[in-house]
Amino acid sequence: MSYALFYSPGAASFAVHWMLIELDVPFSTHLINVESGGNRTLEYLRLNPSGQVPTLVVDGIPVRESTALLMLLAERHPEVALAPRENTPERSEWLEMMIYLANTLLPSMRDWFYSEKDANAEDVKGIRALALTRIENAWERLDKHLADKHGRYLIGDKLSTVDFLATMLMRWTRDMPRPASEWPHLATYIQHMRSLPSFMKTHEREGLTGWVN
Repeated sequence: MSYALFYSPGAASFAVHWMLIELDVPFSTHLINVESGGNRTLEYLRLNPSGQVPTLVVDGIPVRESTALLMLLAERHPEVALAPRENTPERSEWLEMMIYLANTLLPSMRDWFYSEKDANAEDVKGIRALALTRIENAWERLDKHLADKHGRYLIGDKLSTVDFLATMLMRWTRDMPRPASEWPHLATYIQHMRSLPSFMKTHEREGLTGWVN
C-alpha cells in the first residue's frame, strides 16, 4: 500500500493526516499553499479538479473528500479498528455520525468561513447567521451525546474516524463567537483528544500553533 497526502495546514486535510499518523503506515506529504494559489496549479488540478484539499493518492490513484478518505483508510486497515465492525450496534451509529458531520457541520463551516467569497454581499449576514445556528446546534447535540454515554470517545469506547473528523471541526471554532470548548462535555472531550500523541505529532508536523493543552 502506498499513500501520498496533499495537504494544507489546519485545513480539511488535518483529519486525514492525523489518521495516517495514528495508523503508523508509511506515507509522503506534499504541502499545498492555498494562499499563494498552489491548489490552482495545473499539476494539482489534475489530481483534484475542484482545487481543494485533501487529496490522497492511494496506490497511484487520487482520492478526494476528507470524510470518504477517513472511511476508506479504516476499511483498508481493519486491524487498527478505527471503525466499528460490521453488524454491530456501533457500526450504524458510526455511519450515522460520519454522515451527519459531513452533511451538516462541514457545509455549515464552509458557509461561515467562505460566505463572503461564495455569496452575494447582501446575503452574507443571513448565511453566516444560519451557519452559526447549525454549528452551535451540532455542538449541543454532541455535548448531550457525550453526556449520555459517559465515554471518552464519540462512538463506542475507543478511538474512531468520527473523533478525527469531529476534533478537526471543533478546532475550527477556536475563534468563533462560541467555541466548541465552551460546552462542558465537549471541553473534556477536546482535552482528551488533544492529549493523544498522534494529535500532537500532526499539529507539530503541520506547523500549527495554539489550541493545545
